[in-house]
Amino acid sequence: MKYRSLGNSGIKVSTISLGSWLTFGHKMDERVALECVQLAFELGINLFDTANVYAMGRGEEVLGKALKPLPRHEFVLATKAYFPVGPGPNDRGLSRKHICEQVHMSLRRLGTDYLDLFQCHRYDEETPLDETLQAIDDLIAQGKVLYGGVSLWSAENIHDAVKLGRELGLRRLISNQPQYHIFQREIETNGVLDTCAREGLGLIVYSPLARGLLSGKYTSIDDVPPDSRAADQIGRTFMGPWFSEQGLEAVRRLKGLAEEAGLTLPQLALAWCLRRPEVTSAIVGATKIEHVEGNAAAAGVELSEDLVAAIDRVTEA
Repeated sequence: MKYRSLGNSGIKVSTISLGSWLTFGHKMDERVALECVQLAFELGINLFDTANVYAMGRGEEVLGKALKPLPRHEFVLATKAYFPVGPGPNDRGLSRKHICEQVHMSLRRLGTDYLDLFQCHRYDEETPLDETLQAIDDLIAQGKVLYGGVSLWSAENIHDAVKLGRELGLRRLISNQPQYHIFQREIETNGVLDTCAREGLGLIVYSPLARGLLSGKYTSIDDVPPDSRAADQIGRTFMGPWFSEQGLEAVRRLKGLAEEAGLTLPQLALAWCLRRPEVTSAIVGATKIEHVEGNAAAAGVELSEDLVAAIDRVTEA
């Protein structure tokens, strides 16, 4: 495993991290979830990502149970809040009330005294930015959170937050969690990548396997494994416009490139994300322990310039 500093901070996280979105607390067997976390830790993965809204709290509960036997100081635990968790007007957003209440609830579900990283799951247009930043800073001062970050914020939002935090004398944000994979490169062109690099935020990218499309398990939209995400309409919706005959043809070509390089398709896709120094870690999901082992091996893969260029030609076709 390899480790990188998370943004302009001293904390180091594994370049491959394990997430719990659409897995822990859903249909996935809890025993398998515990085995995946144990194996990930043994392979050197030290960053575990979740959110209060994943399976409406069950994702945190299962992850907390899986992490309980492990030495707390040896892993980095990240969660998020923003999305609605109830019907009330204050059961959502980034107000001081919601952030503080959700952090305390996350701590209970995860069975820990502190969160290494708390991230704002989206930007809140209805809450003053200084209120959100001050709430995170206060939780850090209390020792309940060690670092703050954001997820899927625009370049402008990130710039404004860093600038305001500096003016108010608050502890700086250190991370951003955007979507990034071979088919989705928006952060390279919308200013997010450059802004994060300039302002000292490390990128913890999610869906590096295009929500399963780059797992290599799909060969045709009419030939879908019954236990896969694309087997039901909701899961297929999450995979976006890339789950199409044109997208799968690109996947087949990418798989060929991976095989020529002696890699699996997931390893190729993860190494592609990690080729950027701005990317600190790539979050992978897992429903089987063999997924964990194969994905973790991508940490040691470096792609040649020729291979990166070949990947670009496939996606540009």
